[in-house]
Amino acid sequence: MVLASIALLILLINWRAKMHPFMALMVVSVLAALAAGIPASKVPETLAEGAGGVLGETGIVVFLGAMLGRLLADTGAVSRIADLVIAHSRPKTAPWLVTGVSFLLGVPMFFEVGMVVVLPVLYAVALRLEVASGRPRTWWVRTIVPAVAALSCLHGMLPPHPGPVVAVTGLHADMGLTILLGVICAVPTVIIAGPLYAFWIAPRVSLEPASELIRQFTGVTMDDAISASQTGGETTEGGSCAGQSSAGGSRTTAVKATRVAGSQTGRPVSTALAMICVLVPVFLMLAHTVTELAVPGSAIDHVAAFAGSPVIAMLIGVLVTCATLAVQAGMSGQQIRDSFGKGLSSIADVVLIIAGGGAFNAVLKASGIGDAITHLADSVSMNPLLLGWLIGLVLSFCTGSATVGIVSATGILAPMVNDASPAFVSLLVIAIGCGSISLNWVNHSGFWFIKEAFGMTIGQATKTHMTVQTIVSVVGFAAVWVLSLFLT
Repeated sequence: MVLASIALLILLINWRAKMHPFMALMVVSVLAALAAGIPASKVPETLAEGAGGVLGETGIVVFLGAMLGRLLADTGAVSRIADLVIAHSRPKTAPWLVTGVSFLLGVPMFFEVGMVVVLPVLYAVALRLEVASGRPRTWWVRTIVPAVAALSCLHGMLPPHPGPVVAVTGLHADMGLTILLGVICAVPTVIIAGPLYAFWIAPRVSLEPASELIRQFTGVTMDDAISASQTGGETTEGGSCAGQSSAGGSRTTAVKATRVAGSQTGRPVSTALAMICVLVPVFLMLAHTVTELAVPGSAIDHVAAFAGSPVIAMLIGVLVTCATLAVQAGMSGQQIRDSFGKGLSSIADVVLIIAGGGAFNAVLKASGIGDAITHLADSVSMNPLLLGWLIGLVLSFCTGSATVGIVSATGILAPMVNDASPAFVSLLVIAIGCGSISLNWVNHSGFWFIKEAFGMTIGQATKTHMTVQTIVSVVGFAAVWVLSLFLT
């Protein structure tokens, strides 16, 4: 029944009707429930409990994460971090700086939102280095690839992103431990899929976005920037266009083009404070894990458990950002409210898919299919980590949604981890997430977003976006496998 349900789900999403994943999940859930012999009168209750259950803690965390990400952008926190990167962009260090800032900014934002936020940074850095290097048409790829690697790694492997949060909730994993192990897996993964792969692939993909795109994100065209650097600015040996006019010391047009828009009010915020606010929820959740290991049952552990629970940690992160960055930026209460509204509206599709996945998982549990899959996996001696990675990969590739892959794999594999160690469960969350971001190709919205955002051909987007995410998937799973040898 599982195979038939998955086949139908794939057909509905990819068939001529192109059904929305949420609708497809609901239709398949109803049909699967009836086929499994669940009484018709119990089907609505099962679906509602499944959707509502997964949206309980998960939905709140996702919503708060969207609000935090949007507020960070609107207060100018993103622009301060971006300007820091741009000011230190040199040929040798730029890909690494872009990797770091993308990873930092991507912590509270899922892939598409994070990429929208970091787009001006990528264009600014690439434009500066292209001009300084004599327009070799390689710096665009060397700038884009690290950002895609960092954001996709976060999107699939680390809470508080929607997919991993769903897996953490469904598998009853420890959130802080999952973040800790996820970071350990993410570091080598992002390095290999980001700066190192970018260094290799850049000479093989000649890319320069259209003039309209460059002007949209930087304010000038490439030719304007080159002309400005030749007539009014100086190019430093390190590679940055840091020219200044003799009269007033003002930057040239080329350098002005690399500045990222600031807060809604134009009042600057502290760069250090911006970085702190981005990481507040992560620090709180990790602190809970540390105190649980170091001083279990103590008063400090109880406080850390409260503050480090995902819902409270994200809530504190939003409140801290409001009380510090929003006030420093001079945002009014209405502007903060409008910022929250825009952030929430951007994740409606994701939340609906999570709800549909919860309904589908509830049907699988009620039908007893999960137990059957557990016995099947035991009979073929397949490691649950590998099985989770494969299920996440196949469903994500076939349905065009990493979230669908994660929520479905979570429901299928949940019965297999009842007696597993906390470390193994957390590694399974990461393995499923790694599988879900592999082979992100033409049936994924993220592929088309990257293609259009940088004016790529399908071939260029395949060599960059799809290949990067597949490298992240494979290397990330390899890291999970190595950790499992020592921790489980």
